[in-house]
Amino acid sequence: MRQAQEKQSTSNIKNRQLKNLLVLLFPGTIWLLIFFILPLVIVLIYSFLERGTYGGVIWQFTLDNYQRLAQGIYWGIFWRSLFLALITTIMCLLIGYPLAYFIATIRPPWRNVLLILVIIPFWTNFLVRTYAWIVLLRTEGVFNIVLQSLQLTNEPLSLLFTPFAVIIGLVYGYLPFMILPLYATIERLNFSLLEAAQDLGANDLRTFFRVVLPLTMRGIVAGCLLVFIPAFGAFITPDILGGAKTMMVGNLIQNQFLKARNWPFGSALSIALMMIVLIPVIIYFGISEEKNK
Repeated sequence: MRQAQEKQSTSNIKNRQLKNLLVLLFPGTIWLLIFFILPLVIVLIYSFLERGTYGGVIWQFTLDNYQRLAQGIYWGIFWRSLFLALITTIMCLLIGYPLAYFIATIRPPWRNVLLILVIIPFWTNFLVRTYAWIVLLRTEGVFNIVLQSLQLTNEPLSLLFTPFAVIIGLVYGYLPFMILPLYATIERLNFSLLEAAQDLGANDLRTFFRVVLPLTMRGIVAGCLLVFIPAFGAFITPDILGGAKTMMVGNLIQNQFLKARNWPFGSALSIALMMIVLIPVIIYFGISEEKNK
């Protein structure tokens, strides 16, 4: 009799916990369904439809939108976007890793100050921060004034509306996304392992590559994904700092939806972009699962 009552009590507790869990998950699930899953399904459906004469869509199935992606002009834009995103990721890693290591190893009062300085750019609108680079990079901008005053150049350099300007803008915009996961990983690092490696005769360089780098690899991969994914699909920075000379995939999608009013082809571009971005994410999770096993 007592065992039956205990089973009934345990079952009631589990049912109550399940109901509480469903109540907590309900708002987030509805939000994801309405503002993520449903728009994604609409974009996927539109990618298989035909463009209307004056915009919009014609509800007739076709694969022409995906076949059009094979044209050389679009491959060139994809390769340019991939190249700029990779350069941005590498530069963010080269700048962000030493800075994150310095923040993680400095004394706590200064550590908090530096973390606030890293986060401060998020307090300002991204569009405003991107426009500020025009003042710095234009022909009469700060950079050219400094270079000419130091007599490093005889005439102003064409920095604006170039791939260089786009890379600078992307690195500036996404550098915090590299620093923060690296800092979180390095802060949990057991620094006694570094002392043990040096006691065993390893120099600083070997200690870094054999001890520090493998133990912080998760932060490196997470930071690279957080930078590469938005950089690959960026459209604000290339549009403002690159102009028409440095079009990326994000700009192409924007033009198809807003200017050409070719929603089906813009949807096909969006699906292709999403699939390309998913590749490194799937590889990352696959490697993580194998290591956990």
